[in-house]
Amino acid sequence: MKKYLTAAAAVAATALVLTACSDPTAGGGSQPWDAESAAEWPQQTADLSGTTLTIWAAQNSTTVPEAVVGAFEEATGAQVDVVTIPDPYEQGVQTKVATGDKPDLAFWQPTASMLTALNAPANLQPLDDAPWLDAYSPDVRDITGILDGTRYAALITSPAVEGVYYNKEVFAEHGITETPTDWASFVELARTLESEGQTPFFEMAGDRWATQWWVQVQLADAAADGLWDRVNAGEERFTDPTILEAIKSYKALVDDGLFNEDIKTATFEDQADALLAGDAAMVVQVNSFFGQLQAKADTAELNEMIGFFPISPSGNVGTFIPDQSNALVAFKSGDESRERAARQLLSFWLGDGYADFVADRDTVSLQTEVPSPDTVPQALLDVHASLADSVGSMQALAVANPDLYIYLADMIQGTTTPEEVARQTQDHFAQLARAQGVEGF
Repeated sequence: MKKYLTAAAAVAATALVLTACSDPTAGGGSQPWDAESAAEWPQQTADLSGTTLTIWAAQNSTTVPEAVVGAFEEATGAQVDVVTIPDPYEQGVQTKVATGDKPDLAFWQPTASMLTALNAPANLQPLDDAPWLDAYSPDVRDITGILDGTRYAALITSPAVEGVYYNKEVFAEHGITETPTDWASFVELARTLESEGQTPFFEMAGDRWATQWWVQVQLADAAADGLWDRVNAGEERFTDPTILEAIKSYKALVDDGLFNEDIKTATFEDQADALLAGDAAMVVQVNSFFGQLQAKADTAELNEMIGFFPISPSGNVGTFIPDQSNALVAFKSGDESRERAARQLLSFWLGDGYADFVADRDTVSLQTEVPSPDTVPQALLDVHASLADSVGSMQALAVANPDLYIYLADMIQGTTTPEEVARQTQDHFAQLARAQGVEGF
């Protein structure tokens, strides 16, 4: 979750754009892209003996396909190699693709900005009219994976949501029977807990990457009102009041002592330990945080101890932020048989193999006819339920994803001001947008 498009990745994105401009096929193979044949979807278990497919995965998603790939190999005779690309994953993938090195499939963050970073029209197979689309729950079918009206990513797990994980036992000890209903009541609750000797919030500024969630959840209402469209068009900037005030509000909460005393050095693992132990009452985080909790406690314990609620300025609206573990993309290779085989694997994964996949991964089902396993903790079910009326994050809706989290962590360390954070973020955003060829930058 913490790895987004950086300046180095922007260089790779520029190389991808230049490659597409100089090569009319832009598929990496000897044959031009045949849109008509690409629209064909093979039978899920058609014979693929002698075919080898490669899937690129990040270090935290390498084991995700093990069971479904094994079932696909057995059903079709294909061989599927899952290759781990070292972190930072996104930068590594973009650099390889820019030089013509492509897999058949890859885990990929299915946001418009990250599809742009891969130069999706030139490098990825369109997945419009895929046979599994009608199986999706309406809430998630079109939530992500689409660039300029074309679908390029297949969603396999529930997109992450920025929201509040809380310790139910701490709430009960302090007589809290209802969760906050808006930002004001959220902050008021924190101040009440602090006055009673309980640390309200825990932040992991040592690892830095989660700092941005605090700003982004405050922007949920603005995002619903077109904030990121205006930022993309250069009509609004990070230095303007909407985003700057969210940064200032975050700093004020830190300055008021509502966070852990070791905020400057605390890590992701420290954050999970603190919430489970009740050393802190609440954490603003995304789904990967719950994975950390699951590594430390079983489902029964988590159901008893940990709850979730979305938060926004005016209510309980979540902010969704799909990551690379949520989706797959299929590359154009110029080899029609391998391209069809890649589409076949996606059809199997989200077709005959999907029920076993969600059971193996203990994850929420995205399909109306496939139930989520009984072993999925309630908090994760609540996270998924919040998607129905959630709004997109900066990563989901902005044309580029600047290093806001780095600048915010520097602010917590005391080396920058909110105004400097806003200016640095705007400058980086403009740099990335220019590298991607966005007009107006």
